[in-house]
Amino acid sequence: MANSFSGIFICRSVRSVLALLVLLVLPGISRTQDTFSIVAVDTLTGEIGSAGASCVTSSSSYPHGAAILSDVIPGIGAIHTQAAWLSTNQQNAHAHMMAGESPQQIIDWLIAHDAQGNPATRQYGIVDFRNSLPRAAAYTGVNCLDYKNDTAHVFYSIQGNILLGQQIIDSMQVRFLNTQGTLADRLMAALQGAKVIGADTRCASRNSSSLSAFLRVAKPANQPDSLWIDLWMAYPQSWPGVVPVDPIDSLQTLYDQWKTTTSIFESWDVQEKWVKVIRGSDGHTILDFSACPAWSRLYLKVYDIYGRLVSGNDVNSSQMIPDLAAIPGHSILVYLVTRPGNIIVAKGKFIR
Repeated sequence: MANSFSGIFICRSVRSVLALLVLLVLPGISRTQDTFSIVAVDTLTGEIGSAGASCVTSSSSYPHGAAILSDVIPGIGAIHTQAAWLSTNQQNAHAHMMAGESPQQIIDWLIAHDAQGNPATRQYGIVDFRNSLPRAAAYTGVNCLDYKNDTAHVFYSIQGNILLGQQIIDSMQVRFLNTQGTLADRLMAALQGAKVIGADTRCASRNSSSLSAFLRVAKPANQPDSLWIDLWMAYPQSWPGVVPVDPIDSLQTLYDQWKTTTSIFESWDVQEKWVKVIRGSDGHTILDFSACPAWSRLYLKVYDIYGRLVSGNDVNSSQMIPDLAAIPGHSILVYLVTRPGNIIVAKGKFIR
């Protein structure tokens, strides 16, 4: 499907109903040096996401523009390797994540074993979600081009280089943390927070924030080559000048179309009504599972508002009192009920 601008096409995952294609990059750019991006996990759904944009276009080296820096491993984590991007470093990071190392351990190894012996020109953002524990780490080499910086906090990492300034990272962080909705909604909001002319300063002359953008989200049971969301947009290397639409806006259009054509839920709907929260006469919170399907083994997880797992048990009776001894005072808590395969069948909130 082409939009109103001749020569521009928009591409999305082959799993989705839409199959659009965009080819878009600046002559002479050979590496994803100028990039802003975010990786994050959703501790309630187990989804892992990756989004970013860059003044890099589509070419034989970067067929999907900035998306080349993204490595999403369903159920495990996500890695962004940017600023003087090098495939060997990206492959090494992937191998170490698969070996079970933490984001910080992976970054430490990459710094000590850079494939070209030049870690000061690299930038990394890594998250993982093993054993219901989110972890994140970031690194910005001192020789990345200014403005450069990063911020990482437990379940997300934001990083950028050749930026207009710190306001780009700050705006991405604020939008991500304050947007309601799915992980994909929040990642798109983070990118919209960076949609400023010259956010990537090399694109100021193009009257745009960037020349390519991407959004990728994996559910826990996805295959690495078949993600729940895999959208990208990039201008072609031959694009002559000012771009008609910012790539982040084009990506937003793709995402909005994806939401209208793709079911949010899998074979079981996520049903808050399947679990009733009851206040016992002694003040304890009781979770009633009698409305849940009885033929599948279920598992209950309870998280605090920071996404930390505070209780986890097999559902072995129609009513259960979660163990909340470690939670002091009044607290807002989130429950998640899953069936085998870590597929969510119910979720909701209650107050201790």
